[in-house]
Amino acid sequence: WSSLPDDELFRTAERGQLSDSNVLNAQARRMLKDVKSDALAENFAAQWLEFRNLDFVHRDPARFPQFTPDLRDAMRTETELFVEYVLHQDRSILDFLEANYTFVNELLATLYNIPGVVGDHFRQVDLAGTPRVGVLTQASVLTVTSYATRTSPVLRGKWILENILNAPPPPPPANVAALRDPSSEPALTLRQQLEEHRANPACAGCHARMDTLGFGLENFDAIGRWRSHDEALPVDAAGTLPDGSTFSTPAELAAILAKRPQAFAECLTEKLMTFALGRGLDAEDRETATQIAQSAAKNDYRFSDLILGVINSHCFRADGNEHE
Repeated sequence: WSSLPDDELFRTAERGQLSDSNVLNAQARRMLKDVKSDALAENFAAQWLEFRNLDFVHRDPARFPQFTPDLRDAMRTETELFVEYVLHQDRSILDFLEANYTFVNELLATLYNIPGVVGDHFRQVDLAGTPRVGVLTQASVLTVTSYATRTSPVLRGKWILENILNAPPPPPPANVAALRDPSSEPALTLRQQLEEHRANPACAGCHARMDTLGFGLENFDAIGRWRSHDEALPVDAAGTLPDGSTFSTPAELAAILAKRPQAFAECLTEKLMTFALGRGLDAEDRETATQIAQSAAKNDYRFSDLILGVINSHCFRADGNEHE
């Protein structure tokens, strides 16, 4: 709720009943059904999916005149409503990767080229027949993982590693030259520029992982619009992962990621634990997150199972002084 407990929760705590797991679970489920749990979308999800960074995003107005404050707000609202829906409907967390629905108003529908949406109010729409699926193709995520003038396969690949696959790359080495603006090298695609970048042995290892994932989203520009060309050059969104899986579209990439549910469930559980505890995780915490994710698999990775797993964990229920 990101707020004080209500009277019922205070009374339950005063009676000492929260040490009973059945009571604890009942109270947690009651709180999740309350509209105040939308705070999880506004605060936790904004931190996890990084769309809180929309407040600090700027776009070159000459290249992206469509990027207005109203569009920025619509991007944020779409993702918040999506998270709220998964939470309140207690859907599988795999919807974050493979859902064929989202929430748009007319402004965002125009950006997405979805017909028939009129007005400022948001409504659920079916994404069948479009290139979009899950949060990976939502404009909020695509925008915060881009630069003011161009997309960034590196930032997008890093985002996937950190927020989906639970495999964050190490910090970049010092004194590595930045990529040039693509418009200054019209004969080279961004993929070709990054291939030159990977020629540096200090960069090759991490970029081999990040770039491949990030290029899977290159059909979306720096504000999330679909495109087939970048600076008059065709977009190549194909890639091959280390396990041999191949993809050629954003939807195919999302499908491959959805086939790694345990990695994603562990990642999301660790993010929830960090948010709940208000601190970084240690080795014991991460082992607990793995166990919670494994248990959630029995019920199709329902969002509530991860949350209840965190609430029932020793690290959440123990005295915080143990970690001081």
